[in-house]
This record gives sequence, C-alpha cells and structure tokens, in this order.
Amino acid sequence: MKQALNTLFITTPGTWLSLRNNNVVVKIDGAEKAAFPVTNFESILCFGQVNATFPLMGYCAEKGVNFAFFGENGKFLGRVQGPVHGNVVLRRGQYRIADDAAQSASIVRCVLLGKLANTKAVLRRFMRDHTPEGAAGEQIRSAVSMVEALAAQIKDSCEVDEMRGFEGTAARAYFDAFDGMILHQKEGFKFAGRTKRPPLDAVNAMLSFVYALLANEAEAALEGVGLDPAVGFLHKDRSGRPSLALDLMEEFRPWLADRLVLSMINTKQVKPENFRTAESGAVTIDDGARKKILAEWRERKADEITHPYTGEKMPLGMVPHMQAMLLARRIRGDMKEYPPFVWK
Repeated sequence: MKQALNTLFITTPGTWLSLRNNNVVVKIDGAEKAAFPVTNFESILCFGQVNATFPLMGYCAEKGVNFAFFGENGKFLGRVQGPVHGNVVLRRGQYRIADDAAQSASIVRCVLLGKLANTKAVLRRFMRDHTPEGAAGEQIRSAVSMVEALAAQIKDSCEVDEMRGFEGTAARAYFDAFDGMILHQKEGFKFAGRTKRPPLDAVNAMLSFVYALLANEAEAALEGVGLDPAVGFLHKDRSGRPSLALDLMEEFRPWLADRLVLSMINTKQVKPENFRTAESGAVTIDDGARKKILAEWRERKADEITHPYTGEKMPLGMVPHMQAMLLARRIRGDMKEYPPFVWK
C-alpha cells in the first residue's frame, strides 16, 4: 500500500478494499490497516490479487475517482468508471494538444530532454564505474559531448520534427558507444548498431524484447489514468501503434531497459547459446533466456526509489504510473510543463 500524488497504490496480495462512512478501508489478512476518505484521491490503482467491494467501486465511480485494476506484471485489466465526464475532457485535451504544433512541441521537448539527461547519466555512470580506455573510452566520451550539445539544441527548438532529428542524432552517437559498454562475452554479443524489425544480433534481440516490456508498462499506465495510448506527440499516429506509450517510455529506455540488457550480458546471466539465427537473419531469444529476463525485470520493478519530482519513495514499477499521472495533469492544464523522470 502506497499513497503518492493523490493516488492510492495497492500492491499487497490478498488486500480487501471496502467502503465505510465514505472512507476506503484497507484490510490485509482480515486485519484493518488503514482508512482514508475516498475524496482524498484522484485514483486508486490495484495490482495483482486485490479485491474491492461493489459499494466502494460504485462510490468511487460516483465521485469521479479513477479505480483501475492491473495484473501482477502490470498489465492493464480494466477500469471502473461512472458517467463519462472526466476522461472525455482529458482525452479531448490530449487530442487538441496532439493537433497543436506548439503545444505538442512543449511536451516533446520535456520528454526528449529527460531522455537525453538519462542517456548522459548512463554513459557517465559507466565511465565512473569502469574507466574505459582506448577507442571505447573515447567513443563514450564523444557520445556524452554529443548528447550534451544536442540537448542544448532541443531546449532551444520549437519544432517537433527538428527535435526528432536532434534526438535521432543523439541516439546514433549513444548506440555507437554501446558496444564499448559490453565488457564480457564480446564474441557472442557484438553490437554494430540498432536493428529492430527484425533484430539482427543477440544484443538487439534483447533490447527489442525489453523495450516491448517497457511499452506494455507505459500503455497500461496511460490506460489507468484515462489517456488514449494511441495518440502521441513525439511519435506520429499509426494504426495499431500505441504512440503515446512510445512517447512516455522514451525517458525510461536508457537507465532502465538498456542498463538491464548490459547488466545481464556482463554478468553472464544470458549466454550466446540462448539465441537462434533464422535463415532470414532474424535473431530470437530462447525460452530459458526470456524467463531470466522477465525474472530480472520483475526484480528491478520491486526496487524502491525516490521520485525526483514528488520526493515520494515508491517501487520502480510504480514510476510509469506516476509519470502518466503527471502527463495527465499537464494535459488538463494543472501544470505548465511535464516533468520527465530523470535518473540520478
């Protein structure tokens, strides 16, 4: 159980939520742990084996309190909603901003500055921990300088397309240095650049798999607050693509997804024999390695961090939900700028 930013997170298996005198009552294993006025919250988010009574859900719907359920792995399952009012206003605001170049640029700028700050932090943390020398060290230092310069250009830019170009250049510099951060099993995990559909080497196969996990987390978080995951600001609309989820996950890619991949390679949790190459050249991960990646992903989501904007301590798995709520506040006009998550 965690209270943060007018949201009640329920994560303990076996928790029962009920209504008493307009309060949400929290019981675990039959013992009452807490009671809060329902109207204190914008959202009540339940993860895993959490139960709630119909009177409580009905009261939340009546009062406009978002009540959403997620699987243990963070998959969005459903939302209890009363007469449509809040979500339609929020989504219409989202669509208006998506159609407004200047407002879209304002959000895109924040998202990309967050991503590049996290990219630089990953590179600098690696240099601090490992002191790379030779060509690898020079390439990493060059990438840091490039990312810094492009972040300054994004900060001064007012055009989304221009910012996309700056970010693309920064991403190429970062991935050019990525191979230098692979310290072990170099023969089996060579990385010459990012390839996506299909991934053409083991590193890219891992990156694509973990990015897919991250995209699912972002999409679930957006669904939970009532935003439309399909309509983004950085990524253009495309049938079947969760563009806003791809926007939201950008700030998480370097410090969460990429570091997990590097760690699992460098600690030899995955090995070259866990990968298969098809005749087409596509590289896939075997079931054993997938299970290891999923286990590591779940473990990292349980790590507790202090959110840099709210100052609240929370499991890492809650951060995408917090960012989705902050984005919703920006769209509603409650905040002037969207504060991206910047890893420290």
